[in-house]
Amino acid sequence: MLLAVAASGLVGAGQRWRKRRRGRGQLGAPGLAGLTLLLVAGVVGVVLLADGAGSTPDATEAIARAPTGSALAALQGVPVKGRAPKTGYSRGKFGEAWADVDHNGCDTRDDVLRRDLTGIQTRSGTRGCVVVAGMLAGPYTGKRIQFSKSAAAKVQIDHVVALSDAWQTGAQGWSDTTRLEFANDPLELLAVDGTANQDKGDGDTATWLPSQKSFRCAYVSRQVAVKLRYHLWVTPAERDAMAGVLQKCPDEQLP
Repeated sequence: MLLAVAASGLVGAGQRWRKRRRGRGQLGAPGLAGLTLLLVAGVVGVVLLADGAGSTPDATEAIARAPTGSALAALQGVPVKGRAPKTGYSRGKFGEAWADVDHNGCDTRDDVLRRDLTGIQTRSGTRGCVVVAGMLAGPYTGKRIQFSKSAAAKVQIDHVVALSDAWQTGAQGWSDTTRLEFANDPLELLAVDGTANQDKGDGDTATWLPSQKSFRCAYVSRQVAVKLRYHLWVTPAERDAMAGVLQKCPDEQLP
């Protein structure tokens, strides 16, 4: 009985709506798509959505239409899967922090500081390796940050694709050597505002983006490049978030 009454009410609502539409053209496909039956806790109702609601192209369409060679087009090559369990993850799974993997005599942290800071000063007797002072134009916040060895936490080195995110999207199947290389790859590393790095935690694109909006395209394109280089996958939500950012800068190239 309840279902019969509900169905009758739905049909009546549809008839009344069609009458109101007469004189303004037939009810087309968008209009039909806007007539939605809601069944929540046994309550049946009708919601009339504006024609074209929800018609924004999805990530798959956006990626397919992207300019050749763009970061958005490159996203096509990143596999999409669900997130694997975090079981077994630790920072130590990616080897010694800031190892000298390129054998230049300097650890990775100092390599990145020398690359990303301006006006750097190095400690005497370290062959120009150890950075003791410099200025960072924080890419995540846009703030200028004075770095000094005595307040080193103000500037931190971020893994653009967080290590735990990498662990859950393919890295747990890697060799120890590959994980060490990944954790020290300059493509994967940026000197950033320490507070922003802490705020990001192990977030992916779907859960965290830099507060400086003008850097978001470069940030996401770097994540895509890292995922491609190391054959990591993205979750559906991450892929959609990446496409959403890169649609605003369709000509953005991979770093």
